[in-house]
Order: sequence, then C-alpha cells, then structure tokens
Amino acid sequence: MGKQTRDDRDEDDDEGGADGSAPADLRIDKWLWCARFFKTRGLAQTAVEGGHVQVNGERVKPSRHVKVGDLLSITRERERFEVRVIGIPRRRGPGAEARLHYVESAESLAARAHAREFHRLSGPVSDGRPDKRDRRNLLRIRKGRQ
Repeated sequence: MGKQTRDDRDEDDDEGGADGSAPADLRIDKWLWCARFFKTRGLAQTAVEGGHVQVNGERVKPSRHVKVGDLLSITRERERFEVRVIGIPRRRGPGAEARLHYVESAESLAARAHAREFHRLSGPVSDGRPDKRDRRNLLRIRKGRQ
C-alpha cells in the first residue's frame, strides 16, 4: 500500500472503530445529508452556514460534530423539524434506513401536519388579472346568479 491520501483518512475516520462499529460522531452537514434532510451535502452545508440548522439551540458551523442525544432544529423551505439524534449513520442509505437515526418530536410532527393541512385548504393563488371568462363568472357570483 502506498501513502494514504487525505480522503482515505477521512473515510477511515467515518467508518468508526477498528472493530467495524458505528462512528461516535459525524459532521453536522454530513449527518443531515445521510439522514436525507438535504439532497446534497453542499445544500446541507449552505443551510448550516445560513443558520437554518441549530444544535441544542445554538447556531453552529458545518464542521460541528453531532453525537447521539443532540437536539437539532432544522428549517427547510417552509418546514421546521425538531429531531433528536439517536444514531450515527455509516453511509447515506435509503429513506427507511435514514429515519432510524433520528426521532422527530411530537410537537414538530403536529406543527408540520397543521401547516400541511393549512396549505392544502388555502385557496389557489391568483395568476393576476382574470380573463374574460373568469370575469363573467365572478360577476355572475356577485349578482347571485349561478
């Protein structure tokens, strides 16, 4: 074997102990990517840098390591997740495998369900000025004819 490159050392660190056990901690950006909160590690890193991810209530840098038991607040678009880390993934696997590494709080689940229902029930967004057909329908409704 030749000289180990930096990438080889990083991969060895991520694999955990020599006995093949799971790593004790992982960078926050990589954990978010492995847990499938973001499609790419770059998006996860940008979210952390932008303050959309907090660990135990503190704003952190992408190089911050998360450990089992940490509480994460993740804001993605209009969704907000409150999750507790219960495992450190060895790789980015399928969604079912990724969900085994965190548990979402009941309040977070309820708030997201409420927001989803509110969004579903809200009316369609107007495209601007109504066309001739829409205008006639509106006049018919206002005058009480249908």
